[in-house]
Amino acid sequence: MTITQMLSQSGLLTLLGMAVVFSFLIIMILCMNLLRICVHALKLDKEEAKTTSAQSTVAKTPVATTTPQGQDSAVVAAIAAAVHDKIINNA
Repeated sequence: MTITQMLSQSGLLTLLGMAVVFSFLIIMILCMNLLRICVHALKLDKEEAKTTSAQSTVAKTPVATTTPQGQDSAVVAAIAAAVHDKIINNA
């Protein structure tokens, strides 16, 4: 077997291996999307529970008038409102 034949055979084997990995990744992505669609169709996702628990934890957190670091209560309230808004909009 000459060096040219060995190089062509190794190139073919490399391309075959990359094609197998690429096809496996495509099949895995398709299966994950199909699973996501099935979960949403059967309403097995718990998004309502997440939003209500996030709202209750933010609502239960008391805002002190002065924090130990000496920050204003207005700054703390603004940060809490921004976090609450971010949680609600991402849900």
